[in-house]
Amino acid sequence: MNLLRAASTISLLTLTSRITGLVREQMVAGLFGANFFTDAFLVAFRIPNLLRRLLAEGAFSQAFVPLLAATRATDGDVATKRLVDAVGTVLAWALVATSLVGILGAPLLVWLLGSGLPAREFDAAVVMTRFMFPYIACMSMVALSAGIMNTWRRFVVPAATPVLMNLSTIAVCWALVKPLERAGYPGIYAMALGVMLGGVLQLVVQWPALRAIGMLPKLRWTWRGLSESRAHPGVGRLLLNMGPALLGVGVSQLSLMINTQISSNLGSGATSWLNYADRLMEFPIGLLGVALSAVLTPQLSAAQASGETGRYSRLLDWGLRMVMLLALPCAVALLVFAQPLTAVLYHRGAFHAADVMHTSQAVMGWGVGLLGLIAVKVLAPGFYARQDTGTPARIAVAVLILTQLFNLVFVPLIGVAGLALSIGLGALVNASWLLWGLTKLGSYRPEPGWLAFGLRVGLGCVAMGLLQWQLATRLDWIALGDHELQRALVMAASLAGSAVVYFGVLMLAGMRPKALGRPV
Repeated sequence: MNLLRAASTISLLTLTSRITGLVREQMVAGLFGANFFTDAFLVAFRIPNLLRRLLAEGAFSQAFVPLLAATRATDGDVATKRLVDAVGTVLAWALVATSLVGILGAPLLVWLLGSGLPAREFDAAVVMTRFMFPYIACMSMVALSAGIMNTWRRFVVPAATPVLMNLSTIAVCWALVKPLERAGYPGIYAMALGVMLGGVLQLVVQWPALRAIGMLPKLRWTWRGLSESRAHPGVGRLLLNMGPALLGVGVSQLSLMINTQISSNLGSGATSWLNYADRLMEFPIGLLGVALSAVLTPQLSAAQASGETGRYSRLLDWGLRMVMLLALPCAVALLVFAQPLTAVLYHRGAFHAADVMHTSQAVMGWGVGLLGLIAVKVLAPGFYARQDTGTPARIAVAVLILTQLFNLVFVPLIGVAGLALSIGLGALVNASWLLWGLTKLGSYRPEPGWLAFGLRVGLGCVAMGLLQWQLATRLDWIALGDHELQRALVMAASLAGSAVVYFGVLMLAGMRPKALGRPV
């Protein structure tokens, strides 16, 4: 299996998702700017989104995918289908209960994340939270489907479906903002309607794909069916592994909750600046980290279950080389090219030059830790494949404490940017700790050639960074906003030139792409 080709397929589809996501953010920035109402939506959306990352894409996926891959490798497809039916049934019941609790407890949840919101915007956040909370149910079932599809090496549907949420939000927002405002409601409510519609659409398109491989879960809605599903031994192992994973992912989401709470008390627009910067940071994480994790996790789990320790180590080595090759230049771009990126993407309508400045500073904070944020997506699955969710969880707890210590230092000095910088530095510590742990266990043994590989990548990043620094300082990207098309073309040429310089230097230094296609 050519892992680079598989990861590239996911990255291409994720790129489409990220582009439509940026269009969505541009629309929000242009229509609403950065104010307390946009902060209210972001607080409301962050609640189900946090739970999605905590449960669906977090603890559940981390425990389920290795178990699923190991079951298929050792017991075959029939036993795997029984596991899928049992897990799907228990998950569906749990999601119904979670959604009801979230809808009833919306005021408390909004207070936990955004107590600094004024009264009117606080009430709006509560309304939007109640409407969007079932989104977590849709996305958790989508995560179940994605785990199955990735294990069967069917990467297209899981990678493509996030586009639906972005497109539905754009369409609903453009259609309903003005009618809602004329009716006396905040126009930002249209965003909540679009998010919920997008969640439903993402869930609906999974079913035909699962049916095609014979893995559509048979959900049992009787109490007896729930009891029998809960008694399946795989469900017990899943819940056992989810415990530490829930702690580990919960720690990272707690860090985001704390940052949201802090930003809501830093003044109007602060939460929005952090969110817009986060979207830029999520772009390379989605293209690289998510793609690598989706490809590697089932492969690592199958290798571990089959006792192929050499292949397991080579898979990790390949993943880390991809992180170095692709994430390091992205980190350099976020550091030296933050203001041009922010200006071109967001500077229009109600999003002013001051918003560009604050957002770009936060983007630079993310750039410091981007390598760690993406490396964790490769290193943590190394532990999950061993069905060890406890070690990453313990490391995450220590990193949370360290991140908040960083906040105490950096937030008073540089404001919102300090929140991004603190998480970035924590991610670097997290990745280093995970790498040390896998090496100490003997699970990972670096392949030969790392020194030459690192020197080539470093040389390419220096050359690219110098070009971007010149472009960022010699051109007035804010003033170019008077000529939107010209600014967009200049940005496209700048990014294309940066890519040519980076990969050109790599080729001149002797790197050959063919050798990166699969682990040795």
